[in-house]
Order: sequence, then structure tokens, then C-alpha cells
Amino acid sequence: MHEFSLAQGLMNQLYQLADEHGAASIVAVRVSIGRLSGIVADSFSFGFETLAGANSLTRKAVLEITETEPLHRCLDCGLITDFSTRICSRCRSTRLAAEGGDDLVLTQVEME
Repeated sequence: MHEFSLAQGLMNQLYQLADEHGAASIVAVRVSIGRLSGIVADSFSFGFETLAGANSLTRKAVLEITETEPLHRCLDCGLITDFSTRICSRCRSTRLAAEGGDDLVLTQVEME
């Protein structure tokens, strides 16, 4: 279950941010998870909740997850389009490459 280790990495990042900003607690954490990342959001959330509950700094933290979609980039003209596109609307090329949608990004942290 690699989601638990990813949640642990997020916790380490949160502890560091709280220390840098002199926060007494973290109340909200927002992350985006790419649809192609291979991360199971429910498993990641479970890992986060388990770890957050074990530390007074994160005990009140609420995790909000946004799933992001990948895009296609045309390798001929560079147009970026929706991932469901199979042909470039600008140059009609079929040489499309997936872009994004494979990451886990901490987007916002609310601290007190």
C-alpha cells in the first residue's frame, strides 16, 4: 500500500511547514491527485487520517482531495487539449502525448 508512505511524506512536509510558520495546528490540507498517478484516493485518505490522528499538530486536519485529469499535447504543433481527444483540432495530427495527471500535489494548507 504505497498510499500510506505517500501520506507519511505529506505529513513530514506538513510538519516542516508548520515549524517554518510557527503554527500550533493544521486545520485543512488540500491536495490534487492525478487520475493517471496510480494513487487510490480512499487509501491515501485513510493513511492521512490514521497518521493525522496520532499527532496533536494534525489531529484537527481535514483532507480535501481534488482529482486532476491528464491532457494531451500535440507533438507536431504543441496544442494542449482534453485527454479524450484523439486527433489535434489545429493540425489534425494523431501524434499526441499524455501530459500531467500523474502527480500528487500539495495545493494548500490552512494553519492556526
